[in-house]
Amino acid sequence: MRLAIDSFSLVPVTDQQQHSASLALRHLTKRFGPKVAADDVSLDVPVGSMFGLLGPNGAGKTTTLSMTTGLLRPDAGTAFVLGANVWEDPAAAKGRMGVLPEAEQMFNRLTGRELLRYTGLLRGMAAEDVVSRTDELLEALGLTDAASKLVVDYSSGMTKKIGLASALIHAPRLLILDEPFESVDPVSGETIRSILRSYVAGGGTVVLSSHVMELVENLCDHVAIMAEGRVLAAGTLDDVRAGQSLQERFLGMVGVHQLGEESLSWLRS
Repeated sequence: MRLAIDSFSLVPVTDQQQHSASLALRHLTKRFGPKVAADDVSLDVPVGSMFGLLGPNGAGKTTTLSMTTGLLRPDAGTAFVLGANVWEDPAAAKGRMGVLPEAEQMFNRLTGRELLRYTGLLRGMAAEDVVSRTDELLEALGLTDAASKLVVDYSSGMTKKIGLASALIHAPRLLILDEPFESVDPVSGETIRSILRSYVAGGGTVVLSSHVMELVENLCDHVAIMAEGRVLAAGTLDDVRAGQSLQERFLGMVGVHQLGEESLSWLRS
């Protein structure tokens, strides 16, 4: 057995947990020169959970998710998606998850409809299913009127929504979403939250990264807090909060940069 960090202590992690969790991370480590971006990250994400990965900028969230999805090779450790090893059996692992791509990773010279068609066919879907799901996703995300518009001409919020549609079209059982609400307006944000809640209610699992406490506290049932590449706490929302608000707990663990009395004094003159 190996060890992983939970909310309060080190607990054993068994091979059974590794294969029963929707997502199991084992000792993921990544260095960029002298900087350790991910430092022995181990996590278990339960099936059917909405899991929030929290941390300040530079905490290692994106690096961890990039290793999880096979976009970045770890220096050590691995990830399992519903039992499939991302680095030993990438086709099986990637077939079981949907990933929200970065804007620069999209084929943005396609229209929104073409992008979804391409993604669906690339996933091995039947052509008629691609057509029907594309129409449903465009309608649900408010993109029907922009379906014939090139993705490169989409706003930031629209790009985020077509990326989510691309992640959902093959009905994966795990969604990996890096900052899914960034640059999204409140109306579209509520639409996305509704879709994600429905997806989880149907047995799917969502892992999303964010540094917005209120969003994670209102949406997620499990959370992990990262800082400086390490997992400081992980578990159910109530376990991690430990009787405090999530923001209080987060700041207590990560710390707050205190300004000296004379700092920026010119703003008060």
